[in-house]
Amino acid sequence: MTERKIRIMVAKPGLDGHDRGARVLARCFRDAGFEVIYTGCHQTPEQIAAAAIQEDVDMVGLSCLSGAHRYLFPKVVELLREQGAGDIAVIGGGIIPDQDFQMLTDAGIQAIFTPGAKLDEIVEWVRGHIKPRDI
Repeated sequence: MTERKIRIMVAKPGLDGHDRGARVLARCFRDAGFEVIYTGCHQTPEQIAAAAIQEDVDMVGLSCLSGAHRYLFPKVVELLREQGAGDIAVIGGGIIPDQDFQMLTDAGIQAIFTPGAKLDEIVEWVRGHIKPRDI
């Protein structure tokens, strides 16, 4: 029996409608052999957490360019934990100032990728840190 593919959900929380980077990353993950679900723009943290659980994903990749990452990213992690899905990894990307990294890490965001991050480095991070969950 073969091990199942890593399942990744890419989501755009909040009112930020700039999704080019998220779409590029979703395609990159697909091309790397991962199963990918892209939720589209304007998702609430509640919608993202519910979809992640329903889709049995191993990781959620959040993208935010609006500056609301300080609230939205930790809220997704909190909701996953409250619903018994704290083993779903959450990473973030977008316009995130260096001074926010520690706060996000403390809130449970496992990695942060900002503009200029190389796609192959993100894929390698996923391969090295994310394993299919027991579902």
